[in-house]
Amino acid sequence: MRNVVTIAWRDIRSMFTSPIAYVVLTGFQLLAGWFFFNLLSQFNRIVAAYSGLPGYDTTWVNLNDAVVSPLLQNLSVVLLIVIPMLTMRSFAEERSSGTFELLMTSPLKVSEMVMGKFLAGVAIVALMIGLTGVFPVILLIFGNPETGLMVSGYTGLLAMAVAFVAVGVFTSAMTSNQIIAAVSALVIALLLFVINWPADGAGETLKAVLLYLSVTEHFRVMARGVIDSKDIVYFVSLTGGFLFLAHRAVESARWRS
Repeated sequence: MRNVVTIAWRDIRSMFTSPIAYVVLTGFQLLAGWFFFNLLSQFNRIVAAYSGLPGYDTTWVNLNDAVVSPLLQNLSVVLLIVIPMLTMRSFAEERSSGTFELLMTSPLKVSEMVMGKFLAGVAIVALMIGLTGVFPVILLIFGNPETGLMVSGYTGLLAMAVAFVAVGVFTSAMTSNQIIAAVSALVIALLLFVINWPADGAGETLKAVLLYLSVTEHFRVMARGVIDSKDIVYFVSLTGGFLFLAHRAVESARWRS
């Protein structure tokens, strides 16, 4: 476990000794703040418009439905694009800089290398998502949102992000070119994001398969406040599957070196 933490800390430190982490964190927070500001402004306009009508009840306008859920949906799309750019360095940079051979000849286990790279990516992504927690706090102070729904939604967003990190680590383990690693991760993540689109026109069996494979379907359920074991198993299986593939890719490279 100590080797895993050492590798993870080395990767995290390398991100923060360069502008990468600061640019990504700042850009993500700016986008999240912009989304939140516009969604909250729209919510206030709706409430103001209907509250002026005599005898009209505005309690149907829900903060979670109008602000929190759309915010999380928007952030999921941003993470879909940002995470491949963060994880593309994991193994591809090691290959291009020549340090990959040192890792391969070291006494480190392949599982320790993969988990260290994975945890480094998870830590950065968790920090990104955690910093947006200021927006739910603002809603709790000045409004009356449903806390359970927010917790469930953020749990789903984090689970999705962790799965995308595993995808990025896998594609980075397959190549020495960071651009190829990033584009490959983006394509796989985007496919998982939109694979449910043709589900309505498919047969019952194929429809069920497409809906189950879709990241967005499982995330949407959790964003509605439902944490089902089926969704947890899906995200754990997806993450574990791509980490296994990353392990096999690094292991095969070790045997070739």
